[in-house]
Amino acid sequence: MKLGIGTYAYMWSIGFPGATPAQPMNACGLLAKARELKVKVVQYGPNLSLDQLPDAELDLVVKQARGWDIELEVGTRGLETEHLRRQLAITKRVGGTLLRTIPEVADGKTPPLSEIAEYLRAVIPELAAARVRLAMENGKIPAEQLRQLLDSLHSPWVGITLDTVNSLAIPEGWEYVAKILAPYTMCLHVKDFVTQRVWHMMGFTVEGRPAGKGQLDVPWLLDILQTAGVSPNAILELWPPEQKTLEETSALEQAWTAESIPYLRRYIPG
Repeated sequence: MKLGIGTYAYMWSIGFPGATPAQPMNACGLLAKARELKVKVVQYGPNLSLDQLPDAELDLVVKQARGWDIELEVGTRGLETEHLRRQLAITKRVGGTLLRTIPEVADGKTPPLSEIAEYLRAVIPELAAARVRLAMENGKIPAEQLRQLLDSLHSPWVGITLDTVNSLAIPEGWEYVAKILAPYTMCLHVKDFVTQRVWHMMGFTVEGRPAGKGQLDVPWLLDILQTAGVSPNAILELWPPEQKTLEETSALEQAWTAESIPYLRRYIPG
């Protein structure tokens, strides 16, 4: 297991529709952050997609990552066969061994499990030939159904990106999801959070926190994965709440990352 950062640790700094910083963090800037934090893995998600970079910039990212001994992981969303093949080509180009995806199709909907299985079976031989693992992120499909899907595929090249908060949207608790999906986990998104009652007691809010400052029990989570016999890379992600200005929100995000990595390194020295 290696400790790393992903583009969703810096979502406000990178920018997205409705929140565009004056000087957005770019792909090389994220690598520089990884070097500064002394982590050895960087995962690029759809919010800073490697397949959208010009060839020269992508080549520079690969060269810089190799020079700094940083492992690259590719993140995307989508299941369509041709899309996954394009993303697999990018993963091979950057020397990656893991491709993370969200189990949805072009319109953002999650197809039936039988259709997902067809998409995955179509690319398993190519994944095996390239020695690249495809890890679907939880949060769209109930954990038990995801496990049944993977049981039916019975392939070492398809598994799970285990996110510690996403499944609250279904809703499913993170401990329940971790216990079910641990044996299939190929990537871990470490995202700490707090769930709090609103002042009138009729409802809850969920907010991110720096790693170690929320309700996520990191030692327990790592023990569950170890007991399941898996050792995925652990990628820090954050959900910092919006501040008065984008600059203040980005500064909070940067501070949380700097605080989270030393905490996680207590348990993940790699």
